[in-house]
Amino acid sequence: MSDVKLKTRHLLIAGPVAAQAFGEAAQVYVHYVAGQELLLAPMDHESFSKSYKSALQMLKTRNLQGDKSISLQEILIDHDLSDEDRDLSFTYDAPARVLHVIL
Repeated sequence: MSDVKLKTRHLLIAGPVAAQAFGEAAQVYVHYVAGQELLLAPMDHESFSKSYKSALQMLKTRNLQGDKSISLQEILIDHDLSDEDRDLSFTYDAPARVLHVIL
């Protein structure tokens, strides 16, 4: 099972991945890249918001393990992407503080 998955039009991120990528951020910048890739960064990442046309999304806590979720409904509809539940591949670029997710 993947630490990042799409379920019911939400991006689910396992607690350890979310903690590393976003720390204590309550919101994250989400940028969709043509080719079905998402770039996500914590809301305090000012250079990310200046470099990419992105939207702030609520980062909701799902459980005591620190798992997080982000609604992707708008992105899926706007870009005509599959909303089928599935595991997703991802990488985390620590120096850039950006989580890359392949939809």
